[in-house]
Amino acid sequence: MQYLSQIIFLIVLIIAVVLFAKAAGKISRNIKLGKPFDRSDRSGERWKAMFMVAIGQSKMVKRLFAGVLHVFVYAGFVIINIEVLEILIDGIAGTHRIFSQVGQLYTFLINAFEYLAVAVAVSCAIFLIRRNIGKLKRFWSMEMTTWPRTDANIILITEILLMTAFLTLDATGTLIERHNYSINTNGMLDGVSAQLAAGFSVSNSMLWLFNGMSISSLEFIEHFCWWFHIIGILAFLNYIPYSKHFHILLAFPNVYYSNLNPKGEFTNLASVTREVKLMLDPSSVPPDAAAAPPERFGAKDIFDLSGIQLMNAYSCTECGRCTSSCPANQTGKMLSPRKIMMDTRDRMEEIGKNMDKNGGKFVDDGKSLLFNYITAEEVWACTSCNACVEECPVNIDPLSIIVDLRRFLVMEQSAAPSELALMMNNVENNGAPWQFPASDRLNWTSGV
Repeated sequence: MQYLSQIIFLIVLIIAVVLFAKAAGKISRNIKLGKPFDRSDRSGERWKAMFMVAIGQSKMVKRLFAGVLHVFVYAGFVIINIEVLEILIDGIAGTHRIFSQVGQLYTFLINAFEYLAVAVAVSCAIFLIRRNIGKLKRFWSMEMTTWPRTDANIILITEILLMTAFLTLDATGTLIERHNYSINTNGMLDGVSAQLAAGFSVSNSMLWLFNGMSISSLEFIEHFCWWFHIIGILAFLNYIPYSKHFHILLAFPNVYYSNLNPKGEFTNLASVTREVKLMLDPSSVPPDAAAAPPERFGAKDIFDLSGIQLMNAYSCTECGRCTSSCPANQTGKMLSPRKIMMDTRDRMEEIGKNMDKNGGKFVDDGKSLLFNYITAEEVWACTSCNACVEECPVNIDPLSIIVDLRRFLVMEQSAAPSELALMMNNVENNGAPWQFPASDRLNWTSGV
């Protein structure tokens, strides 16, 4: 019986890790549906970007109030997990506060964790108020339907509950230590016992809540909070692959592989570049069409995008900074860069479920990212200003997806707006966007 608790803990831990690995594997598979990408260049700049943007939160704090609150939540999530490591060891080995053996350093760390826990809980409460009572505009736009809003609330409430359980665990544990260990003639406890009985800064202020409780009641609350805390974390771990909060893990590779080129620089389609070079060099031998079937120009569905674009979609936390900065959206047009990323992720999920049902193979469902999820109206509303890219806290690039969808419309379907088609015809025929030949360009000077 003495090992029953450890066995149960180990079973729960293994199940949680296996389920998470399975869900994460499906996301990895979905990202690999895109075309391979190579961004192994400029590794020094990429590491710097990751440390500054993903770890240092440099773009998040551009909006100071929300940014500082997010830093508290981020720091708390990362640092308090050191304490989770202790819980894991205790659960497996059957020990109690195994790290307390390091002495005063342990007291210092737990004190710091408790202050962070308060900061996390307060920050999450403020976020809940901003979203649900203040109804911040960017959290209530058309794409923020019931589920995206509920998803955010679930995470925030879970964080508050986990921090509360952590502090309650410390408070009840302190009272139990004081009860269980006898005081020597000097009125002091020895060693680790004295350290734990002294308690910790924040949780000590909660001791009055448990005045008059029996030792059995305190032990029940402590054990409940211990199990609630670790099972809550394992449940959270298995929730995030189905939530926007998978960015917690993907933000780091997403920033590392982000586009480091100037934001106004567009990529060229390799297939078009190859054709142009063949036209300019008649001696070139065209590739064997049978060996290399022609690629689609631009993108119509998930399979036409690159892996980094699909990673972008899973890295989106739906904060809406991109949409709130989009000039097209501000003037009432249909475009929302956040919706572009959410639609891309939703289409990936739909394709992934299709593959799950069909033995790992995709069976054409008659749908596509363009038209069924993202409309041509949205695509053409974009001004290509890169405001969305500049604003994103984790360097997501909605513009690259928009441009690829445009390329498909123009080059595969000749479906450009009439004004743009006229301009492109003029560029082709006259070398300029105007409807007159180059020989007439200086006519405006006549009579001057």
